[in-house]
Amino acid sequence: MPEDTEISLMRPAVVNIRVAKPRDLPELNEMIAQLAAHHGDASAMTPEALERDLFGPMPWIQALVADGGDGLMGYAILVPLYRAQEGKRGMDLHHLFVRDGHRGHGIGQHLVNRARDCARAQGCDFLSVSAATGNFAAHRFYEQMDFIPRPVTGMRFLQPLA
Repeated sequence: MPEDTEISLMRPAVVNIRVAKPRDLPELNEMIAQLAAHHGDASAMTPEALERDLFGPMPWIQALVADGGDGLMGYAILVPLYRAQEGKRGMDLHHLFVRDGHRGHGIGQHLVNRARDCARAQGCDFLSVSAATGNFAAHRFYEQMDFIPRPVTGMRFLQPLA
């Protein structure tokens, strides 16, 4: 992944957009729970599962965090994608979250920009993101960040493996 990126916000604060570290697991887990609650879901995520998926012997996801020095302000989780019929690699911006009190200051935009840089550095051809059908603020945000809306077609099926 590209190196850490420091950004200056509109207010007198400096935020470091960086790759998550093991010390971030409790705060990252807390923010995942906050995002789940925002969508009316319960989070079953644990710091142990995050540690496995971010730092275990077979890392499954990547996480970027917005670090204000006295705590995390937000995060982005990236998950690899593949379009076999096109031979194209991609990255899904699976989660994007900025804490209350820190929204509207450009942190989300900087997380998206860093996610784009990470995807490019890994040879990806595209970055994708989804937002709930009625989440018009997210739709506007992503369109302003040059994402192109694409219709979702078909059904997705799930088979539990446990």
